[in-house]
Amino acid sequence: MHVPQDGIFTPLSPHHYFLEFSLRGDEALGDLKSALHGIVRPQPGTEPYMVIGFGSRLWGQIAPDITPALLRPFSPVKGRAGKVAPATQHDLWLWVHGSSDGDNFDLAMQAHDLLAPSASLSMDVCGFTYRGGRDLTGFVDGTANPQGEEAREVALIPAAETGEGGSYVLAMRWMHDLPAFNALPIPEQEAVIGRTKEESDELPPELKPETAHISRMEVESGGEELQIYRRSTPYGNMKEKGLYFLAFSADPGRYEQMLARMYGVSEDGVEDRLTDFSRPVSGSYFFTPSRELLAGVLG
Repeated sequence: MHVPQDGIFTPLSPHHYFLEFSLRGDEALGDLKSALHGIVRPQPGTEPYMVIGFGSRLWGQIAPDITPALLRPFSPVKGRAGKVAPATQHDLWLWVHGSSDGDNFDLAMQAHDLLAPSASLSMDVCGFTYRGGRDLTGFVDGTANPQGEEAREVALIPAAETGEGGSYVLAMRWMHDLPAFNALPIPEQEAVIGRTKEESDELPPELKPETAHISRMEVESGGEELQIYRRSTPYGNMKEKGLYFLAFSADPGRYEQMLARMYGVSEDGVEDRLTDFSRPVSGSYFFTPSRELLAGVLG
């Protein structure tokens, strides 16, 4: 049985670094593998955690014979009125998190310095938990997230499939227009999200519009709801504020159905009202191999 990388299912840490890299050239592949092998990571079960993901192009170079069937680059989603979820597919993704911001920074810096000769840093986002797990809009994030064994079933590629114990990751950086959102009265904010702001209770059907965010995220197949495992965190400074959306799934098609419903390009043509106040500026798919597979390909 393949074991997922440490840190995916641990309780969400207060401090996070998300690093996305692009390979400097095919000739740099060997140096990149050596750099990844040289990163000194804590033993399983100890902080800080580091999760490593690979874009389809890079993984196809590293392990072409053990590429998961559904691994592919992220494709842009074009909605109405010029709204777009852009594709900024990168090759390598690192997620460092733990309770000590200093330890996280040291590990992220070590990884960056080792990788710098072979891969350029394309994105560097510092995330954090906010007011007990809320988004910067003030709403609880991930209320309906699966837990325990259900989370593993949702997130991990099943046994006997190529890439078992690994996961398909969607990473997107969303920028919020907080002044516009906060200008709405609380009941209107709740109608945008589909939950109450304080208690995070789902609104009753008569008060929850079809444009509400959680209405658009409810995707069914064969009478069952399709779920993803979210690990998103807020990020920001005084100039830019948003959410680094992070999710794990056994099937990337779930992400595509949800984004289609957000952007009004699914069958019903209804658009998620949240896209009036938050827009993505990046989008990448990554594969997080199991511990055993990762150790095998890095040597």
